[in-house]
Amino acid sequence: MTRASADLHRIAKRYRAFAIDEARGASEVYETLALGIAASPEILDFIASLPADRRQPNLFLAAVRHVCGVPENTAHLRSVLRQEHERIRAVMLSRTTQTNEPSRCSVLLPVFAQLPQPLALLEVGASAGLWLLPDRYGYDYRVTRIEPSVANAPIFHCAAGGAFPIPNAVPQIVWRLGLDLNPIDLSSDDQVEWLETLVWPGQTDRAEKLRAAIDVARSDPPRIIKGNLLTDLQPLIAMAPNGATLVVFHTAVLPYVASQQQRDRFAAMMRQGNAVWISNEGSGLFSFLTRSRHPLQSAVIS
Repeated sequence: MTRASADLHRIAKRYRAFAIDEARGASEVYETLALGIAASPEILDFIASLPADRRQPNLFLAAVRHVCGVPENTAHLRSVLRQEHERIRAVMLSRTTQTNEPSRCSVLLPVFAQLPQPLALLEVGASAGLWLLPDRYGYDYRVTRIEPSVANAPIFHCAAGGAFPIPNAVPQIVWRLGLDLNPIDLSSDDQVEWLETLVWPGQTDRAEKLRAAIDVARSDPPRIIKGNLLTDLQPLIAMAPNGATLVVFHTAVLPYVASQQQRDRFAAMMRQGNAVWISNEGSGLFSFLTRSRHPLQSAVIS
């Protein structure tokens, strides 16, 4: 097998895995398209022509959708790719998959609620900053419902399992700040459109709640600083006000950190600091964690 054919094989395997492990049950359209991509030498050749860090299924499918809309099938996808490959390439080289899923606040909220109040929130990988506003949304944990504090704010549903601590009120937040390599500006219609494009086809409820959260954030947007978590976080930590519990948190960010050494360096920095550190990530991303020694509680969000 030549290097080029091995590359195509890896990409095809990645898209099949995406279809089966991620899109199945979540987006029938993306499952079908991803399986078709994995079996299409023409589409695989295009994806292989991009840098290795720009070949993600989420990015390619969102770029196609951003330029041409959702393809009807694989044949339609091949057709629009022939016509619009330069525009699709430009989007894939200039954009990133900064999915900002506000419903994940329903998983973070119980942890926030247990901390000494008030809180100062500092989010790493903040994207548009929607996770910095957990006190403005509503929550339905089945056994407890918290109404939103802002008119027309979304209500997130979360089924908790095990000894999950269910809050009965939102935390008191007196300061909030985000850090991101490429912050999304909620005042930009183009950037908001891209954020909405990252929601998969068929996920109507998710898209509606994202738009509602964006409207809430636009009325009083959190401040997001452009920077790197390894080099620019400490000065932001120093900005936090006295008299509040400083919480540094992140969700689904560390897979985008290039190496295990860098992830471990970040973890060491957080473990040695004075802030409360909340990492909503897979435990396998850290060398100092093992699943057997650190069992994880889970929740299903919608």
